[in-house]
Amino acid sequence: MTTDDSPKNQIIKRLKRAEGQVRGVSRMVEDDKYCIDILTQINAARAALDQAAMELVRQHAKRCLSDEKLSREGIDAKSSELVGAISRMLSR
Repeated sequence: MTTDDSPKNQIIKRLKRAEGQVRGVSRMVEDDKYCIDILTQINAARAALDQAAMELVRQHAKRCLSDEKLSREGIDAKSSELVGAISRMLSR
């Protein structure tokens, strides 16, 4: 059996990891676990989401900014769109 390591599947794996971590955090809160341990797991879930987001940024840049059909204005618009998305990610 071969594994599909396509960028899409890599993103899905990262998102599923984050989903599992968030479910784990909920269980930790329900079970009254130590607050620092809960915060550590929240941080891990955020990191998994950030990694998925960065892979999406990478794929967007590869796909959209390298399109030979785009005019200079089109590339500028796509670049601005990407910078806006990254800015929103960083301002949380």
